[in-house]
Amino acid sequence: MLDQTHDPIPAVADPLTEALQFLRMAGVFYCRSELTSPWSLGLPPMPDCVWFHVITAGSCVLVDDEGTEHHARRGDLVVFPHGAGHRATDDPSLDPALVMELPHEYLSPHYAVLRHGGDGERTDLVCGAVRLAHPAARDLLAVLPPAIRVDPSTDRRALEWLPGILGMIAAETAEPRPGGEAVVTRLCDILVISAIRSWIDTDPAARTGWLGALHDPQIGRAVALVHRHPERDWTVAELASTVAMSRSAFAARFKELVGDGPMRYVTRWRMNVATDLLREEGLTVAQAGARLGYASEAAFSRAYRRTTGTAPGAVRRSGPLDLGRAQLG
Repeated sequence: MLDQTHDPIPAVADPLTEALQFLRMAGVFYCRSELTSPWSLGLPPMPDCVWFHVITAGSCVLVDDEGTEHHARRGDLVVFPHGAGHRATDDPSLDPALVMELPHEYLSPHYAVLRHGGDGERTDLVCGAVRLAHPAARDLLAVLPPAIRVDPSTDRRALEWLPGILGMIAAETAEPRPGGEAVVTRLCDILVISAIRSWIDTDPAARTGWLGALHDPQIGRAVALVHRHPERDWTVAELASTVAMSRSAFAARFKELVGDGPMRYVTRWRMNVATDLLREEGLTVAQAGARLGYASEAAFSRAYRRTTGTAPGAVRRSGPLDLGRAQLG
């Protein structure tokens, strides 16, 4: 049972901006790759992660798990939001070498250098995997396409931010310096979120599904309120009232845009937040339940198990995934 005590409901200025601000990087692994033709790399699936490739010299072809080829050249950024397995190559007809089986020079548990290929032209990449921890990431990444290519030659807005970030990443990875890993980690954070924002700004598909709901002036505000206050004992009537809609009209439109009914979404979001509190922040089961407004640890545990099929204690013990050498070869 949830605590019934409520504070006044604050205004929400921009639900989409607020959702993007929720995103935070919980782990990163990156590799500076010096590749000489002919070469072809196979990169494995990384569940709950985002793969990205920065082309700092030369050109390459990135082939997603659907077989679509994404041609990229120096200055481009390609992101695989679902962490799907894919290939990076200078010739799509080549059989790939599994990147995890190739020798790497590890400069730290989260940063490596790879040199691979023949005697031909050189291509330099900075490849990485990042994990976005907040529950908003799960909903956001689910609606993104298999791959996002950001090309500053055709995207005017990207020209304003991408070259500078890529230049800094190239400089920091070319000559490792004290504190360089922390700098690259922050740059990767900015890079991935900026790529997602670029897609949202330019692709009509960003106006559908969960993202479309955030664009809606009424449903977007209701979703943002749920995100901001998962501890509140929301009802359909209260959410409808906050956005000046009738209960029935609100429930119908919410389900149409979000895909779930309001209360189902509230519960799912609340348990996603709980997972974050348990796994990422290391709160105890009792602390997580109290943070989310449950009157007792037992009530929270029952609700969590009923919704996720897993005991909250087991999730806490699993801890966060560390994107280090053990996971990436």
